[in-house]
Amino acid sequence: MEARFWKWRMFGAPTTLAQEAERLAAEVGQPDAVVATDMLDLPGFLGRARRAIGDPASVLYMHENQLTYPLAEGAAEDLTYAFMNWQSMEAADAVWWNSAFHRDEVLRSLPVLLGRFPDHRHGELLPTVEARMRVMPVGIEVGDLQEGPKDDPPLLLWNHRWEYDKDPAAFLAALESIDDLDWRLALCGERFATLPSERDVAADRFADRIVHDGYADRATYAGLLARSLLAVSTARQEFFGISMVEAAAAGALPLLPDRLAYPEVFPAAHHDAVLYRSSEELQDRLRHILRAPAPWRRVAGDLAGEVRALYAWEVLGPRYDEFLEELA
Repeated sequence: MEARFWKWRMFGAPTTLAQEAERLAAEVGQPDAVVATDMLDLPGFLGRARRAIGDPASVLYMHENQLTYPLAEGAAEDLTYAFMNWQSMEAADAVWWNSAFHRDEVLRSLPVLLGRFPDHRHGELLPTVEARMRVMPVGIEVGDLQEGPKDDPPLLLWNHRWEYDKDPAAFLAALESIDDLDWRLALCGERFATLPSERDVAADRFADRIVHDGYADRATYAGLLARSLLAVSTARQEFFGISMVEAAAAGALPLLPDRLAYPEVFPAAHHDAVLYRSSEELQDRLRHILRAPAPWRRVAGDLAGEVRALYAWEVLGPRYDEFLEELA
C-alpha cells in the first residue's frame, strides 16, 4: 500500500491485507507464519483473516513505535495508536526489535501508557510479553554498495527523510559553520507534500555546491554513497538507522549523535570516530575531516567491512529463517 495516510493505514490495513491474504491462501495454501510491522493492527488482521489463513505463528517486528515517537510541533497527543502497538505486541507469538535501545525505551514507556486507563490495565501481562521479545537487527542489501573513488572536493551526503524528527535545521546549521571550506552536497532523502522550511533554505543557500537534489533511485543512491566522504545524521529519533548503515557499508564515514540507537548499532571500536556529543562538536569534526580527509577515508574503509559483516542480509537472513522455522 502507498506510504501515506499512516493513521488510516493503521485502521484500514487489517481489512485490506486480509483480503490479499485470502487471495494468496487460495493460490498457495495457508502460511506457516505471519510477519507484521508495528504499523499493522496485528490482532485485527489475524481476526479478519482467520478463516483463510488458519492459526499461523505471528511475529511483530517493531521498527518504530507510537509510544515514544516524538510529536510534531503543534500535534496533539493521541493514545489510540500507541495502544494499537501494545495490543499487537500482546497478541504476537514473538516481538522482534531492530535494537535493544528501541526495546528498552518502549518497555519503560508501556507501564506509563497502560497506567493511564481506568481499569483492567493489562500490567500483569507485561512480563509475559517481554519474555517473547528478541533483538533482530535490520538487514541491508550490500551487493551494489561498493566503496569507490571519493569526490574532490569532498562530497557530504544527507540521506534522510525531510521531516522534523530528522532535524534538518541542525544539519543546515552545521553546513553554515563550514561555508568557508570547499565541499559539495548531495540531498537525496525522501520528500513529502509538506517539507520543512530548511529544505528550501538549503537549496537556495548552497545551490552552487549541490550535485544531487531529490529522491534518488537505487542505482543513483548507491553511486552517491560510493562517492561521499561523509554522511551526516542529526536525528532526534532513530531506533536503528538503515540509511546510515548503508552509507557506512559503502565506505562513507557516518557522523552520528552519541545517543538514540547509534552507539549500539555501530561497533564500539569506531565510536570516537563517528559519534559526536553536541552541535559544536559536529561542526568541529566536519571542519577537521574536510581539511585532512585522507586518514578518515581509511577509517571509513575499515568500518565498511565491519558493518557489512554485521548487517548484510546474507549474514542476518539465516538467523531470521532459523527463528521463524522454530516459531512455526
